[in-house]
Amino acid sequence: MNIPIYTPEEIAKLRIAGRLAAKVLEMIAPHIQPGISTGELDRLCHRYIEDDLDCVSATIGYHGYQHATCISLNHVVCHGIPDFDKKLKRGDILNIDVTIIKDGFYGDTSAMYIVGENIKGERLSRITRECLYEAMKVMRAGTRLSEIGRVIQRHAESNGYSVVRDFCGHGIGKEFHQDPQVLHYDGYDERTDAVLEEGMCLTVEPMINAGGWATKVLRDGWTAVTRDKSLSAQWEHTLIVSADGVIVTTKREDEDLSFLGGEYA
Repeated sequence: MNIPIYTPEEIAKLRIAGRLAAKVLEMIAPHIQPGISTGELDRLCHRYIEDDLDCVSATIGYHGYQHATCISLNHVVCHGIPDFDKKLKRGDILNIDVTIIKDGFYGDTSAMYIVGENIKGERLSRITRECLYEAMKVMRAGTRLSEIGRVIQRHAESNGYSVVRDFCGHGIGKEFHQDPQVLHYDGYDERTDAVLEEGMCLTVEPMINAGGWATKVLRDGWTAVTRDKSLSAQWEHTLIVSADGVIVTTKREDEDLSFLGGEYA
């Protein structure tokens, strides 16, 4: 396993890329209303990434993918394909996942949105975000990679949910996907585990299902759904390991991370 360590100068650029990715999610939030299509949401994000932020979408052209976002509704776990014929309805829950490139560095983040009200969906989204935050609390130089998945699985299952096994977080920085794989459940052994070091950059992006953890990929080759058609939620941040915690490059303006202390207190 070859996990890159980034210099202070590179970390400064990763912070910029992450902040710009977060701005895409901030921009799109007020547009999420009944009747708008996921294709239109993607179009707005794409235009904002290129025209307003002067960035490049990391997903357009990636293994043939042709959209600036992944938009995953209800029982779609991840990699939902935007569609101008797919219009939002009251009660829908959705995840928007965006990755941008700025000056050769990547920012990758996702957030959940609720269209109107959905009590079960709102609880699932909240617990999923808490899973991400529980992982962020334990991350620092010296923490084992396996501890991330352990705390996520514990929090999800204690609330009656399951953790998706088929998709994971990943190292990121100068490349979209690099070492390590970041499992969101307790699935490492001595060979695959690692110790976090200052300057490592990775995504933590738990996918939590209201039912069982099993998923399947549809015939389009991208869209992953829950096998039992239960709701699924996901939250994601790009995180840089520091001596006493994490740097959250993709923090949104409205996000309270005071529980991390330090610069977020």
